[in-house]
Amino acid sequence: MADSETMPAGDDEELNRTIRELCESKAAEFRMIGYDQATGPEIWECVSDKYHKSGTPALHAIVNDILSLKVTNFMNYITLSIYRGEKRR
Repeated sequence: MADSETMPAGDDEELNRTIRELCESKAAEFRMIGYDQATGPEIWECVSDKYHKSGTPALHAIVNDILSLKVTNFMNYITLSIYRGEKRR
């Protein structure tokens, strides 16, 4: 994954690799239904955005958040990020 700075950081490389793979899998799912611009790092940014306030949850909650992410929530996040000037496509 090219943008590793936006992905989870830490000492457990296997855990980070697993989360990256889950995010890439979700991005591939979104691309299959027509959202061709979706990327793994963007999926992680969207999912982890709420962790800034409450802290990083347990692994099972992270996995659930990634796998249950709906395309509408993802697109809302991307749209708001663009309006805020956080993303440039």
